[in-house]
Amino acid sequence: MSANPRPASASGLDNVVAAETRLSHVDGEAGRLIVAGYEVEDLAASHDFEGAAAALWAAAGLDPAPAADEVRTGLGRAREAAFALVPGLLALGGSRSITEGLRTGLSLLGDEAGEGAEPDHFRLAGAAAVFTAALCRAAEGKAPVAPDAKSGHAEDFLRMLRATSASAAEVEALNAYMVTVADHGMNASTFTARVIAATRAGAVSAIVGALCALKGPLHGGAPGPVLDMLDEIGTPENIEPWLEKALASGERLMGFGHRVYKVRDPRADVFNKAVTILTNGNARVRFAREVEVAALAALRKAKPGQRLDTNMEYYTAVLLEALGIPRDAVTSVFAMARIAGWTAHVMEQERVGRLIRPQSVYVGDWPAEHAAA
Repeated sequence: MSANPRPASASGLDNVVAAETRLSHVDGEAGRLIVAGYEVEDLAASHDFEGAAAALWAAAGLDPAPAADEVRTGLGRAREAAFALVPGLLALGGSRSITEGLRTGLSLLGDEAGEGAEPDHFRLAGAAAVFTAALCRAAEGKAPVAPDAKSGHAEDFLRMLRATSASAAEVEALNAYMVTVADHGMNASTFTARVIAATRAGAVSAIVGALCALKGPLHGGAPGPVLDMLDEIGTPENIEPWLEKALASGERLMGFGHRVYKVRDPRADVFNKAVTILTNGNARVRFAREVEVAALAALRKAKPGQRLDTNMEYYTAVLLEALGIPRDAVTSVFAMARIAGWTAHVMEQERVGRLIRPQSVYVGDWPAEHAAA
């Protein structure tokens, strides 16, 4: 027997409250997400990325509370400053993925901003857009495109990615995506950011750590495999046979089910609308909808006791593909948006000023057990 009783543990920290926050609330049972006091559907309908970031940073206690036009100006200046670092980033070369390249790029910022530099939340958000676009172009053998500080963040990212201006519909769709994923409760990457922020390591270290957590396939890495799944299915005639075979072999259907949401992910509805506006119902989207309907029916049949609905990764994949964003960059584009929430959580955690130090449950041998043997 153990020398001391072992307290009950919460595997995965489910239902353990780690912080009080004004930033977002996730109600998985009701399929509801509140961000900075807004229903996520309303936030996406009424705010661009700059407006959503301003609302999050204000909720985090940033004083004075920023206005959306101030965020637009600050992000524009931050993109210009970050572009000066692009040659050094690209010179590192190597075979890193876009996300790993972004991780390296953000680490170049350093936790100590130089005199006259933009605040950390601007530096990080601006750099993420510049580095992601430059890394995508470098992967195709193309030169980076300098930012336009006067443009909106989503608009400028698409222009830096393509070297041509995006349509109004494309900018609207990307803004809807970025606003909707800007924050989402105490997920793995956000918790990572808060743990690091609690040590006073600095905002850049906290966001680099958050990106490392986001990179995992069980967190932000899911949209790429959704597209792989659609490609593998291939044709409408192959949908049901493919799903039947996948479920029979125990494979997970990417883009369905969520650890928190027990009903449809509300973010998926926003993306669904954005995809419809953007693509005008093209063949790829029609095919994705056919797969979704068939997959939900197959899941209900195979797992009658579980509620597995479409999650946001499913339509994220279709939306970002329609915008011409490479699959290898999907997680980095997610991070571009989530940086608004991550930095807000860093601000909030630093105001708390308390180290996060949970307990663990020891399940190994005790000295007395060895002595008895």
